[in-house]
Amino acid sequence: MKRLILTRHAKSSWDDPLTPDHDRPLNERGKAAAADLGQWLASRGYVPGKVLCSDAARTRATYSGIAPALPATPVLELKPALYHAGAEVMLAVLRHAKSDTVMMIGHNPGIADFAARLVARAPLNPEFERYPTGATLVVDFAIDSWDDVTFGAGATVDFIVPRELEV
Repeated sequence: MKRLILTRHAKSSWDDPLTPDHDRPLNERGKAAAADLGQWLASRGYVPGKVLCSDAARTRATYSGIAPALPATPVLELKPALYHAGAEVMLAVLRHAKSDTVMMIGHNPGIADFAARLVARAPLNPEFERYPTGATLVVDFAIDSWDDVTFGAGATVDFIVPRELEV
C-alpha cells in the first residue's frame, strides 16, 4: 500500500507586481492556511516520509508552514520539474518516490488535473474540481512500488480545503 498526500500551495501574495511568479511568497492567509493544514494532517495521522515539492517560493513556504505540526520531519526534495507541471510530469516524478507515504506540493492547473486523473472516484466535496489554494487530497494505492502507480487506480481517503479548517 502506498499513500499520496497531494497539496496545492497555499494562498500566495500578489502585493508586488514586479515579483517573478516563481518567487512569489505566501500572503498572511496562506501562512495561516499552511499551519492549519499541518495540524489537520498530523491530527489524522497523514504523515509523509518524503515531500516532493516544486522549487517555487510559495510551495516551499507551504511546506515550511505544514512541517512544524508533523510528529516526524519528512525528507524534503525540491523538484524543479514540478513547477507548473502537468499531470503526466507529476506522475513521472511520483514514480521515482521511495517512501510509503509521499506528499507532493504543486500548482494549478496541473495539480487539479493530476488529482482528478489519479482517483477512481472523486471526493464529494464541490471544491475538488477547482482544487483551490491549499486543497489537499489523501489517496491510497494498492501497489508495492510507486513505479506501478497509474491513473484511475487511487482510492480517495480524504480531501480538505483550508477554508473548511477555519474556526
